[in-house]
Amino acid sequence: MVSGLSKQNNPRLQFTDAEREDSRLKEHIRKADKAADKAEEARAKIPKKKKKVKKRTVDPATGKKTVRLRFEEVDQPAPASKLAHAVTTAPGQAIAVQMHRKIGETEEDNVGVESAHRLEETAEGGAHLAASAHRSQKLRPYRAAARAEKKLEKATVNALYQKTMQDNPSSFSNPLSRWQQKQAIKKQYAAAKRTGQTAGTAAKAADNTAKAAKKTAEETKKAGSFVWRHRRGFGIAIALFLILCFFLNSLSSCSVLLEGGMSGLAGSTYPSRDEDMLGAEAAYAQMEADLQYEIDHYESLHSGYDEYHYDLDEIKHDPYVLISILTAYHQGEWTLSEVQGTLAMLFDRQYTLTENVVVETRYRTETSTDPETGEETSEEVPYDYYICYVTLENFDLSHLPVYIMGEEQVSMYAVYMATLGNRPDLFAGNPNASTREDYLDYDVPPEALEDEVFAAMLKEAEKYLGYPYVWGGSTPSTSFDCSGFVSWVINHSGWNVGRLGAQGLCDICTPVSSANARPGDLIFFKGTYDTPGVSHVGIYVGDGMMIHCGNPISYASINTSYWQQHFYTFGRLP
Repeated sequence: MVSGLSKQNNPRLQFTDAEREDSRLKEHIRKADKAADKAEEARAKIPKKKKKVKKRTVDPATGKKTVRLRFEEVDQPAPASKLAHAVTTAPGQAIAVQMHRKIGETEEDNVGVESAHRLEETAEGGAHLAASAHRSQKLRPYRAAARAEKKLEKATVNALYQKTMQDNPSSFSNPLSRWQQKQAIKKQYAAAKRTGQTAGTAAKAADNTAKAAKKTAEETKKAGSFVWRHRRGFGIAIALFLILCFFLNSLSSCSVLLEGGMSGLAGSTYPSRDEDMLGAEAAYAQMEADLQYEIDHYESLHSGYDEYHYDLDEIKHDPYVLISILTAYHQGEWTLSEVQGTLAMLFDRQYTLTENVVVETRYRTETSTDPETGEETSEEVPYDYYICYVTLENFDLSHLPVYIMGEEQVSMYAVYMATLGNRPDLFAGNPNASTREDYLDYDVPPEALEDEVFAAMLKEAEKYLGYPYVWGGSTPSTSFDCSGFVSWVINHSGWNVGRLGAQGLCDICTPVSSANARPGDLIFFKGTYDTPGVSHVGIYVGDGMMIHCGNPISYASINTSYWQQHFYTFGRLP
């Protein structure tokens, strides 16, 4: 449910003509205005209702009090979410399931009971899907308004940031101060939004945020002075902390420090409440259950065809991938009501259900009798035969971050996946949930390192041991996929091939037989997932071992049944 939209009368900032003509602010103001227009349009589409309001007036001359009733138009509250509906109807559904099971145990003995039971299941399924679609349709304007409000907030904060930076350049002297000022502006805007005071001039808003920024800078300066006065104590504390980190790192190699990413326990921990995270997972699982129901009952829900053919991917997702995406996409803490629209967007992009109907002309033999002679004749009569081809594609939820996020957000996603949000217990027992496992390390024989080119490749590759697999990732800040990892390593070891996919890397190599493969050659595989051509690549290090971006980046033996089954070729770089 999207709440609070009706409380925001007009979150549009008013800019002066001079500010609008300022070349440094013009584009940022234009984006803020455009976002405000779209937010107003989205809010206008939310269903309205009349609300009685009592207005008390006092006559100053007589002191007489008068109460008048008037009607105000306000936003209707959003309908209950699918999750709430599922929770409230769960007991009834459980009883219905038990009844169907009991009937199913005996229906084979009675054709009439079986037919009635099938009809009942079909009717229930249709009602279930219709109710689900109806709720989704009702929620659409609220989701659209929530998305528009989020974009407006981002554009407004950016415009204020640029305005404040132009007016107070000394407060933005370094990256840390700039980050502090932007956080102060976000807090100031959020506070004004809660109290309905966002509408106003940009100059006034910028002045308020400048004061907040100045206060933040002063507090930072005071904190710095305090640290300097007690530098010896802080030095000892830092030394102890580093020793502790070294000790922990020696016990476990699961910790991943991504360049440009967040570091430390707080930066890698899911900030949202357990009930919100578990609720989001339950809501997404319910959408998958609805889709599975439609697939299981497709012929009764989409009747009228002579034949059905199915090409269906498996319906599943990793709950840690879902929560990591939501946290990175919303850049921090979120609530279940805030991510309803995002859940729907992710589901629509992960699953694609299509129906393709092919009509064939077929012939059947029909016999007719001449009424006068009684002679029978047969002829082939054409008729239309309808074949329904049903396809379900699962794009894999873990492939979406690179398509819907910027580099900074993908970096956050990689950190959360590397640590599982420091909550390995959150989805314990879920068969699809990722698990934190140490990567496999390996000591490459010293004689192989006598080759300077291979030694340089290995030195670069081993920097990223333990990094998580991120589809489309190609830099340390976003982590890597298999081809992104190999491309990065060879580009930093003497080659310059750009960012190539697995097939592209294979195309630039000269094929090498297994007998002649040597450390530094690339090794290619096919069929590791549904894609034409080469699907996976690693760096061969000799003695039947490779270093590759699995999940996480790790050493692996190529002599296992899995890798032997999918092996394609070795390749030597030019």
